Amino acid sequence: MERSWVSLWVLLLLLSQWASAVVEDGLLNNGDFETPPTRGFPNPRLAAGEDTTSLPGWTINGTVELIESDQRQGGMILIVPQGKHAVRLGNEAEVSQDLELEKGSTYSVTFSAARTCAQLEALNVSAAGAAAAAVDLQTLYSVEGWDAYAWAFQAQQEEGAEARLAFKNPGMEEDPTCGPVIDNIAIKKLFTPDRPEDNAVINGDFEEGPWVFPNATLGVLLPTNLDEETTSLPGWIVESNRAVRYIDSYHFNVPQGKRAIELLSGKEGIISQMVETTPQKKYGLTFTLGDAGDSCQLPLAVMAFAGDQAQNFHYSPMGNATRQPANLTFTARAERTRVAFYSVYYNTRSDDRSSLCGPVVDEVRVWGVSASARLNARGLIVFLLGMAVLFVLVLN
Repeated sequence: MERSWVSLWVLLLLLSQWASAVVEDGLLNNGDFETPPTRGFPNPRLAAGEDTTSLPGWTINGTVELIESDQRQGGMILIVPQGKHAVRLGNEAEVSQDLELEKGSTYSVTFSAARTCAQLEALNVSAAGAAAAAVDLQTLYSVEGWDAYAWAFQAQQEEGAEARLAFKNPGMEEDPTCGPVIDNIAIKKLFTPDRPEDNAVINGDFEEGPWVFPNATLGVLLPTNLDEETTSLPGWIVESNRAVRYIDSYHFNVPQGKRAIELLSGKEGIISQMVETTPQKKYGLTFTLGDAGDSCQLPLAVMAFAGDQAQNFHYSPMGNATRQPANLTFTARAERTRVAFYSVYYNTRSDDRSSLCGPVVDEVRVWGVSASARLNARGLIVFLLGMAVLFVLVLN
């Protein structure tokens, strides 16, 4: 009997160790590069050919430099997004980490990145079994000199095997040390919310999305992603060649809940979703339009699309309100209808004149407009008109 209990205890211990091996949401092992190497922080370059374990938690390949805040290169100060340390990737250099993931699950990786001295800088992000994505770092969205990005992938590795997450500089510059700086790398397992019974839109409140650091005052950029099955914002894709910003209520004005989307770069920043509809049936598209509270210069306006209907909505709240409702009625022409949003204007913040910003969209809903509802609305209009006429007659 005692032996059976011991065997059961060992089995439970092994199962707990296996479960804990699966990566948890949040910062990766030394994802902020603040854990010092065995011999302390070097001065300052690491070369994979010398020691591939010199960066705790990571495998390095090529010219990888561990930089410090306020470090200078010539007349340029290198940007460290958070903390005291980050890594810079030279020509075709790479850092990678092996992760235990759940096969078939979708994950989103959040990371901070900054440009240095290269003219055309990009960052390739990949995970074993998933197609690599090229994140363009040419556009600087914030005056801080760096931005946080999110990239999603589906775990394809065999059960029990580890997936290799890698960040690579694909560039070939005359100065081999030029290349992007990366910092604060975190991961989050995503779940696609169920579609509400009274709403054809999935994740219309934007509450499910990438990992957001508690001190992430810049939000998280969602770059171009046309794969509706693998996206950092479940249910939605980013159609255009510029990013949109995922914001949280701790650092921005969010109309409802904890998360929302701030539209940037005018027509170059579009989010969309294909929703299920019944052909020839009337629907209402409603959403909340808001101001992120980040000193964005007016005017703010959103162009909303639903099937073959399009309308722009200017942000003009009454009194001290920071949100306003918007509504667009359309007739579905097919079994799936595209709903999309972009900012009408190309806005920047008034306090620095360079950081990109824009209107906020939240609480997106598509719902069927019944015939009775239309008749009731028409009846209400007729009633109000009748009361107005009666009021005029009484005054006369």
